[in-house]
Amino acid sequence: MQRTKHIVIVGAGPGGLCAGMLLSHRGFKVSIYEKNPEVGGRNRPINMDDFVFDTGPTFLLMKYILDEMFELCDKRSSDYLEFIKLDPMYRLLFSDRAVDVYSDRDKMRAELQAKFTEGSVGFDQYIEKEGKRFRKLYPCIKRDYTSLKAFFSWDLIQALPYLALNHSVFTNLGKYFKAEKMRLIFSFQSKYLGMSPWECPALFTMLSYLEHEFGIYHVKGGLNKIAAAMAKVITEQGGTIHTDTPIESLIIEDKVVKGVRLQDGTAVMADEVIVNADFAHAMTQLVKPDELKQHSPEKLKKMEYSCSTFMLYLGLNKRYDISHHTIVFADDYVSNVANIFRNKTLSDDFSFYVQNASITDDSLAPEGKSALYVLVPMPNNQSDVDWESACANVREKVLDALATRLGLTDIREQIACEKVITPQTWETAESVFMGATFSLSHKFSQLLYWRPRNKFQELDQCYLVGGGTHPGSGLPTIYESARISSNLICQKYGVSYNSIDG
Repeated sequence: MQRTKHIVIVGAGPGGLCAGMLLSHRGFKVSIYEKNPEVGGRNRPINMDDFVFDTGPTFLLMKYILDEMFELCDKRSSDYLEFIKLDPMYRLLFSDRAVDVYSDRDKMRAELQAKFTEGSVGFDQYIEKEGKRFRKLYPCIKRDYTSLKAFFSWDLIQALPYLALNHSVFTNLGKYFKAEKMRLIFSFQSKYLGMSPWECPALFTMLSYLEHEFGIYHVKGGLNKIAAAMAKVITEQGGTIHTDTPIESLIIEDKVVKGVRLQDGTAVMADEVIVNADFAHAMTQLVKPDELKQHSPEKLKKMEYSCSTFMLYLGLNKRYDISHHTIVFADDYVSNVANIFRNKTLSDDFSFYVQNASITDDSLAPEGKSALYVLVPMPNNQSDVDWESACANVREKVLDALATRLGLTDIREQIACEKVITPQTWETAESVFMGATFSLSHKFSQLLYWRPRNKFQELDQCYLVGGGTHPGSGLPTIYESARISSNLICQKYGVSYNSIDG
């Protein structure tokens, strides 16, 4: 095939870039349209003065999946990116103790023995059983669910006993650990999906296992460098990326997507269109209201969405000696989680996450200074919070929490530059439906066959990548969505590809 089939990709986020990389390597003509000046979507950099921040993802988990995406293009990720493995992976701060979490098993056992009465007695069983769960479920994650036939696979039949349908992540961890704080160490990862550990399906207990099995990595220059590397591969392979070029709408004729219309009115025709924009945003803003039935605007509003986040990016005139990753738990974690997910109200006592990557990576801040990334889980915009009024007050509370919980008592005096993103900003400036940072909820009725499918079921010649489609949010699964959609397009046109077990 001499690039006769044209693939247009809406959005240069992680999924769109990964799909563009795979398809341009396989001989397709690839054109990517991105509204921002930089590639990456929520994986793009924020540059302020001489400080660099990642907009969104800061944990690189399951690095081998990223490596595979480059291998599929006959490239090596290490030729484009510098990886730094973190151990300890992160520090957890409770009101009465700090726990360092290691991927090194012996160090992890020793830490649990030192910090908890029950010690490490359940840790090995947890690793063994959740490892088995992962090995059974991972083939299901890599499958497409374009039809019921695809859904009823031998992989899924074998995995059914491991779905633990009547349990949440938190209750499932009761098999291994008695103390609530022990369970929180292995369940707060539900927040990666924007969910409560008391509501997140038990199958996601394997998230914390993945950290212990594969480790967590930092990328020199920030995880935004992954997006830049993928863009470089795409252009090396003949693909084209148009930044500062927003899409007005999909061009649809008789339920078939024929191309896209740019905001300047230009029509760009395509053989297939891949949508990497936030799913619900795309289907409400890029598609006419009467075009869809299963995902009409009214039905999209009734679906369940993840939480949102309040973001504070701080360039500081001082080098702070705190961990690369720190998760601080609210004193009353249960109430804080209930306020985020059920009550949809703000909490005075809240949990938060701080990345201090400049302690590991001197390229992110000038010498002697710090680039601090602060994330506070918040209700999405189904709440009644007026963020224009609440923003300043929440910012002050976050700065107070940094002072009291992390000992950064002089932080206000050290601020050289800052940027704030609220749940409302996520919706209005970042085009995230309901400000739900992690897209659709990952409750069981919105997973696998019941999640918007990679070959979108309502429009022909339309494919989805990103957190709003199967398998879900998080960089590794978003890369998998790109692999699935790319493979489906190749199958349609009889283009062979190296699957690497895909």
